[in-house]
Amino acid sequence: MTSTILYLGNLRTECTHIRSGQTIITDAPVDNNGQGAAFSPTDLAATSLGSCMVTIMGIAANNHNINIDHTKLEITKHMGADPRRISGVDVNVIFPKDISYSSKERKILEVAGRTCPVALSLHPDIIQNITFIWPEAQEG
Repeated sequence: MTSTILYLGNLRTECTHIRSGQTIITDAPVDNNGQGAAFSPTDLAATSLGSCMVTIMGIAANNHNINIDHTKLEITKHMGADPRRISGVDVNVIFPKDISYSSKERKILEVAGRTCPVALSLHPDIIQNITFIWPEAQEG
């Protein structure tokens, strides 16, 4: 077993990871009868894409001695209607300003990120707009 989910009422759940005991609260979004006081299930799905991407990139980075510490991902989820579903996820992968990456390292990291298990598991109709922002492309 991976996790358990307890419905707390009022469109809120408590999800528990079995191995670690860590919990996550979810809440329905305001635009779907909820309070929007926590991640919604669709927020978690979109966020899982980014988390998976950077985890797989981290594995590739470790295997190739590349430093990606403090890489930040910005996630934007887009919802569709009829039926209500995730229609797209924008992911901005922002690398640290103080690290230089070779073209080979960039290729390794981009391929790793784009081929993470969550990216490959999402329905093909969900548009994955992934942008890698390298140090020299950042202002300041």
